[in-house]
Amino acid sequence: MPDIDRPRAWLLTVDGAPQSYVDLDEPTHLEFEYARRLAHLLDTAAEPGTPLDVIHLGGGALTLPRYLAATRPGSRQQVVEADRGLLRLVAERLPLGEAAGVGVHGADAREWLDAAPDDSADVVVADVFGGSRVPAHLTTVAYARTADRVLRPGGHYAANLADGAPFAFLRSQLATFAEVFPELALIAEPSVLRGRRFGNAVLIAAHEPIDVAALARRTASDVFPARVEHGAALRRLIGDARPVHDENALPSPEPPDGAFSVG
Repeated sequence: MPDIDRPRAWLLTVDGAPQSYVDLDEPTHLEFEYARRLAHLLDTAAEPGTPLDVIHLGGGALTLPRYLAATRPGSRQQVVEADRGLLRLVAERLPLGEAAGVGVHGADAREWLDAAPDDSADVVVADVFGGSRVPAHLTTVAYARTADRVLRPGGHYAANLADGAPFAFLRSQLATFAEVFPELALIAEPSVLRGRRFGNAVLIAAHEPIDVAALARRTASDVFPARVEHGAALRRLIGDARPVHDENALPSPEPPDGAFSVG
C-alpha cells in the first residue's frame, strides 16, 4: 500500500496486519516504533559508522537491512525469511541493490541458524511472526543457545515480541534467555508494561553489559516514548516464570482484535 504523504514509501501488510514500512528514498525513516527500538540497538552496538555483521531472522520488506546499509556502510547482512512468495514480491516491488551487501535466504529461521557458523555475527535480530504470533520453535532454550553460538564475543541478540498482561509469554521469554545470557534488557511503552494494552516489546540479550543509558536516551526521545527495563526490575517481572524447552514450547498469544490492524 502506498503512503500518500511520502512519494516512494510503502506499507506491507500480511493477512491484514501491518508487517513492514519502507521509504525507498529515505531508508533511515522508520515508521514503526518497534523497528526504531531495534534500530536503537543497532546504533549502539558499536561505534557510529562501524560496519557490522548482522543476521536478520524474518525479512519482511527489509526495513532494518536498508537502515543498516545506510547508517553503517560496508556491513554484511544475511536475511532469513520463510515466505518465499513475500521475498519475490519485495524483490519485484521494493528492490534492494546488490551494493547494499544483503544476502537473502528463503528458509526457516531456526534451521538456517542451526547451520550458521560459530562466532559469525555481531548482532542477531529476530522479528519472526507466523501470522501475528512468534513461532514456538523460536522461543526455547535450545534456540537461545544456538543464537549464542552464532554470536561473537560482545555480540547482541534482539527480538521483537508481542504480549499483554499478565505477560505469561514475555516472562517466559525473559526466563528462557536468562538461562543463556547474563545480561538482559527490555524496551516497551509504559502502557504495555503496565498491562493496559497488548503491544510490542523488544528483548535484548548479551554476555557483556548492555548500554542501557544510551538506549534509554534514544527511546525516551521517540514519538511514543518507551522505557528500558533491566536488572532488578526484570527479575521482578520474570518472577516464577520458567524457561521454555522444545518439548513444551508454545507460540506467542493471539493478539486481540484490532491490536495490529490497518484501517
